[in-house]
Amino acid sequence: MRRRLRRVALRLYERLLERELSGAPAHVAVIQDGNRRYAESKGRPRTDGHEAGAETTEAMLRWCRDLGVEELTLYAFSTENFDRPADEREALFDLIEEKLYAFADRDEIHDHEVRIRAIGEVERLPERVREAVAYAESRTRGYDSLHLNIALAYGGRAELLNVAREAARDVREGELAPAEITPEELDGRLTEQATRDVDLIIRTGGDERTSNFLPWHANGNEAAVFFCSPYWPEFRRVDFLRAIRTYESRQASWRRTRAERARALVGTLTDVDLPEARAVLGRFRESLPEDADGEYEPAD
Repeated sequence: MRRRLRRVALRLYERLLERELSGAPAHVAVIQDGNRRYAESKGRPRTDGHEAGAETTEAMLRWCRDLGVEELTLYAFSTENFDRPADEREALFDLIEEKLYAFADRDEIHDHEVRIRAIGEVERLPERVREAVAYAESRTRGYDSLHLNIALAYGGRAELLNVAREAARDVREGELAPAEITPEELDGRLTEQATRDVDLIIRTGGDERTSNFLPWHANGNEAAVFFCSPYWPEFRRVDFLRAIRTYESRQASWRRTRAERARALVGTLTDVDLPEARAVLGRFRESLPEDADGEYEPAD
């Protein structure tokens, strides 16, 4: 009876959260942490934790589709994971290979036009995994409704280092001038990776760090970050809704800060500058959420 009441309360809480949300971030990136610890807490082999985590991944894809998220990037295998024991590493490769083929052949992937891509140093992966990557990418290449990026053999510092080396090589060979190394130039060299800036990073498992994940696309965009204690296999839709609420609060706070800075700037201007400055401040105010009395709502 108590378990049933808990499920009912959870569903009601989900509905309440969903009603509070005004939209969804365009690009969500997830650090799927805690698979091994989940298995250990259940007294099961570590590989069982990865299997359970794969089920959450499938659910996450549905939640993103239902809520209007346009891009989802999953940190499936980092460059540091190559240091794991050989048997665990091979089990992970088996699971990744199996899921890539399964996803690429799944009806809902094609019905909802989900494009699958791998990002990272894919060439470092075993041939069987590379073949599964190629199969999934070729089967979904023409789709554009939801982008699913699987980060494999991925490390953010290595990604930026490779781009810096490419730019240095092009400068040395006369194909690029030093003054042409701009944020836009580097961004263009990263277009084979995530296609848009990251709006929200989620990390499960209790650790509060972003683990070198998408530093250019997330930090440059000042992405919101949501840390939560459930292990990845335990991550629920209600946790995802709470993460999106954190993103919305972060966006509202950011807009409010910009308006406050603009207001302070107006106070330093001369009478000649004031009409134009006030017009700019008015546009900032229009972008802020208002309550029934027309006052600015405080951030959560």
